[in-house]
Order: sequence, then C-alpha cells, then structure tokens
Amino acid sequence: MNRLSLRARVVAGAVAAIVLVVGALGITVAVLVGNELRGSLDHTLRDRAIDVVRLGASTPALLTAPGALASPTGGTEAEVEVFGRSGNVVAASPALGGRRLPGDALVRHAISAGASGYATASFGGNAMRLYAAPMPDTGGQAAGGAVLVGSSLASVQETLGHVRAAIALSAVAAAVLGGLLVALVAGQGLRPLRRLTAAAGAIGTGADPAARLPEDDAPREVEELSATLNGMLAALEHSRATERRFLADASHQLRTPLTALRGNAAYLARHGADAELLAEIDHDARRVGRLIDDLLALERAESHDQPFARVDLAVLATAEARRAGAVLGEIDPAIVWGDGTALAGAVANLLDNARLHGPADGPVTVSLTTEGDRASLQVADAGPGIPPDRVESAFGRFWRGPESAGRPGSGLGLAIVRATATAHGGEVTVEGSRMTLVLPLADTGESPVPGSA
Repeated sequence: MNRLSLRARVVAGAVAAIVLVVGALGITVAVLVGNELRGSLDHTLRDRAIDVVRLGASTPALLTAPGALASPTGGTEAEVEVFGRSGNVVAASPALGGRRLPGDALVRHAISAGASGYATASFGGNAMRLYAAPMPDTGGQAAGGAVLVGSSLASVQETLGHVRAAIALSAVAAAVLGGLLVALVAGQGLRPLRRLTAAAGAIGTGADPAARLPEDDAPREVEELSATLNGMLAALEHSRATERRFLADASHQLRTPLTALRGNAAYLARHGADAELLAEIDHDARRVGRLIDDLLALERAESHDQPFARVDLAVLATAEARRAGAVLGEIDPAIVWGDGTALAGAVANLLDNARLHGPADGPVTVSLTTEGDRASLQVADAGPGIPPDRVESAFGRFWRGPESAGRPGSGLGLAIVRATATAHGGEVTVEGSRMTLVLPLADTGESPVPGSA
C-alpha cells in the first residue's frame, strides 16, 4: 500500500492548519464586519427617523409636502412612512409609490407603547432593515402617531459577500504559499535524512561492515540517529568478526581429528584393522562428537530460545556432583526459571573444568547458597585457579591455557557456561579456583524470561 512521504504529510498538515486558522479568522472577521455594517445602518435609520420627528414637531405641514420625505442626496437610501394616531398613513417617500413597508407590528408598538424598535423583514424579494419611533403628541396629522424608516440590506449583504470572497481567496493563497514554503523548508530539513538514506544504501550495496554513516553537518536528531545506526553497524561488524573467528576456530579444531580419522581410515584400507587402530579411530570420532555437541550447546545457549520452566537447582547440582564424583558442600533449596538441560550442561562443564585443571588427587567441591533473590552455585578445586589476567580469555571460544596441551577438551566449556548464565539472567564469577554460577531465584509468578514455558 502506497503511503505519503514524510514531506507530503508535513505539507498537508501545514496546509490544513493554515486553512483552519485563516478560515476561523475569516469567519470572525465576517461576523464583526456584518455586525459593524448592520450597526451603522441601524444608526443611519435612527438618525433619519429623528429628522422626520423633528420636522413633524417644528413644521408638521411640511411632512405632506412633495419630496419632503425623499432620501437625502448622497446618503443611504431610506424609505419613510409617517402614521397618524389611528395608524393611517399620513405621508410616505415618493419611491414607495403605492407600496407599504412591512412594519405594521413596529408601528403599532410605537404608537401604543411610545417605544422605538428595530426589525428585519422581506420587502420586494429583498431583506429590509426597519426602524419605528413614536411621533410627538403635538402638531399636525401625525401627532401621537409614528414614523417608520426602512432600508434594503442588499448593500450590506453585497459587502459581506465581497468580504467572504476576499477571505476565501486569502485562505487559498495562504494555503498555497504556506504549502510551498513548508515544502521548501521540509525539503531542506529532510536533506540530511536523504543523505543518510543514500549512505545507508551504499553501505548495504557494498556490504562493507567497517563503513559508517556520516554524523557531521546534520541536525541534532539526525546526528543522534546516525550515531545509533553506527553503533548498530559496529555491533554487526563485531558479530560478523566473531562469527568468522568462530568458524575459523571450529574449522581448525575439527581439522585435526578429521585428518587423523582420514589417515587411520586409509591405513585401515591398506593394512586391515587392529585393536590399537580401532581405539584411535574411536578416540578421534568421540573427539569430533564432543566438539560438535559443544558447538550445538553453545549455539543453543546464545540463541536464548530454549523453553524455560521451574528447575530445582539443588537437585540438579546434587545429581551432577555425584555423577562427577565431587564433594557436596552446603546445599540450600533453590528454585530457578530455566532450561534444565542447559543448566545441567553448564554445571557439568564447571565440574569437568575443575577436574581437568585441578590436582589429580585433589577434591572438587560443589555448594549452593542463596542470598536475597539470587542463588550461587559454586564449584571449587584445590588448584591455583585461573590467573586474574586470563579470566576474560578463559571464557572465550576455543581458549585453552598453555598448560592444557595434551589434555582433552574443546575449549568451549566455559564459553557455554557464560552463554547459559547470560541467557538465564545470571552471570559467572571467578575467584581463584572457585567458579560461581549466579542465577535469579524464581518467584511464585510467571517466568520473567521471554519465551518461557
């Protein structure tokens, strides 16, 4: 499904905001202008009515004179009717001819209550604004009557139409200009992102793990994104280098026993089998099998996808210690969330490491203690342990100390232990000849590890 680009969304949002703001402002202006025009017309009608009332009070005979009630030259065109006390028409503007203004209710109210008022009515198919005021009780036929003044609202409506059209055109112009300006600014602002995208595409095409994205001359947000992506690229480069090193080490470790197997197979084909040759073949096959098993165990531990369940660590530690002929120390009850098979393999690797690198006649001790929300499974031998400057190396893949020549093992045992501990939210610590597997205790709720059972 096609989606609008970020630039298009920004422009669309800006145009919509401009239209809304200008529209709201235009509506407000139109209302204010309309009120002002109607107020001005009302004021004009009132002044015209006052002039007629003064004329009726001073010279009432002039009200019926021809042209006396005609609209002033250059003024607002207003039609006038003068009524007597009984509501009869005394005088009217010549422009009315025989027509009557639609203000009977206003006239009756002005005569009966002596109060003025405004109204809007239809006259000749157009809207008309009307104003009625009482006449004085003295002088002529209009004494005690009323004057009614009316003017068409066509000019007001026409002016409001022009205002609305101007506002609409202004809104369109503002939206177009604003959209173009926002598009220009957004284009300039998104240029660093386009450069970043192009650089990322070039890195992907070249498949160079050492390449990095540019971080200079960019807004802070883009610079932070570049730094984050460069961190990811660095992690991928490290992972790729680790994978290559792992494959190289695995190939090297497998080459020796496989070469021996091929040589023994060739000898077997030429000279036949004897007990010593078969023993060597069995030894080499077992060595390859152990190495493959260790590689699979390491991959499983590092993938973090093993099913987790509640594991009785005390029972597991006791069983592995007895299998390896180790001495049991203090064993506290401890339940952890984890993969029982992986944890058993980690403990077995710790025991194998202690047995291989400790004194041949020295004991290997296994203990399990709890403190707070952590369980500590300790495996110790009577040897000097790993020198502090070699501890980190000892947990690397295929690492074997200089004193390990001729001893069995693939060099993956401690790497498996660390990977298993990390996958279970724990760690491995080394203190002399004592290695400690620290794991979080399980609570009564669900497993905190994703993908657990």
